[in-house]
Amino acid sequence: MRTTTVVIGAGHAGLAMSRRLTERSVEHVVLDRGDIADSWRTKRWPGLRLLTPNWMLALPGQPAEHPDPDGFLAAPDVAELLDSYAQRVAAPVRTHTAVRCVRRSRRGYEVCTDDGAWQADAVVLATGASAIPVVPACAARLPASVAQRTAFDYRGPHSLPDGGVLVIGASATGVQLAAELRQAGRPVTLAVGEHVRLPRTYRGRDVFWWLHATGVLAERHDQIDDLARARRLPSPQLVGSAVPVELAALVEGGVRLVGRLATVDRGVARFSGSLRNVCTLADLKQARLLARADEWAVVAGLDDDLPPPSRPERTPVPDRPCLALELAGNIGTVIWATGFRPDHTWLNLPLLDRTGRLRHDGGVITGAPGLYALGLPLLRTRASSYIHGAAPDTAALADRLLTDLAA
Repeated sequence: MRTTTVVIGAGHAGLAMSRRLTERSVEHVVLDRGDIADSWRTKRWPGLRLLTPNWMLALPGQPAEHPDPDGFLAAPDVAELLDSYAQRVAAPVRTHTAVRCVRRSRRGYEVCTDDGAWQADAVVLATGASAIPVVPACAARLPASVAQRTAFDYRGPHSLPDGGVLVIGASATGVQLAAELRQAGRPVTLAVGEHVRLPRTYRGRDVFWWLHATGVLAERHDQIDDLARARRLPSPQLVGSAVPVELAALVEGGVRLVGRLATVDRGVARFSGSLRNVCTLADLKQARLLARADEWAVVAGLDDDLPPPSRPERTPVPDRPCLALELAGNIGTVIWATGFRPDHTWLNLPLLDRTGRLRHDGGVITGAPGLYALGLPLLRTRASSYIHGAAPDTAALADRLLTDLAA
């Protein structure tokens, strides 16, 4: 089978790219090993909500029209949204077609699947950055009595064994899990490492309104000093709710905070003593961002129309945080909310760096003409991490793809 371009992945990025290619009359096919938006159907728990409000869900050819623009879609609703979008843009999707390898061929690339091989001049990798949960090696040293889950395995408080829950990681996923479990009455301990603290709202506006208005989301990858580190930063410590769920709120609700998990030794989880330092650093960075927002409001002439500036209280940290926790008898389940990584095991090309990540310049993969990537953190701008960021990313890469095809 032959086509001009193969797009791998039928999530929001792959479907948006399909729309862009259709606009440019580029023949293509979209392949996915599952259904459209499969990860939202099978790898997200039903209570998970997007961090971005509904007014930010515009995609190419589909404006962000929603009856509740300030609400936050749950995982099943995101899958439904993308399913509808695929039909709206008539994306040529072939579901349940697993890609086994991508390799060079005489006329571009060969994409081998479990349903035959495709020959293409160009290939777009739109499988995203969250294919595989990251679980540290010390997980192997947990007592057999302690169940282990990742965010992909978790389906709700009812799905866990009895007992306390230790959530490892306090970014977006971790704080959502801790809040949901505590609300269900579970004893919850939350291990906190480096994180990005943001208020859900500031001066009467959602924080993403501020990030958009001040130009933070538009910052390009080539304007950022330490790009590699910026791409590794965890997602903001936010939940998709008008009611903020910060560490302070979790503590008030009965969640115990501990430092970053350092190791597990003979059934004892040992935590770093840096809890106060990482929380202080997150507080300082948040304060700088809010100061930038205040300065922008003055320049934009909106300062008098908004509530006055304020600053959230510092994150409450116990004077003597727990440094060691006997797991047996205290913890029934450990949930690893320690991030995700992409899966490129099927990519039979030497295009990965020493950390296993694609080498690319704004989505144009280094050393592989005709190969492109989408859906990665800070791919082209800070907005690339979110659904609405696919619109500008796919426009730019589709133009580049068209230029490369004509060369």
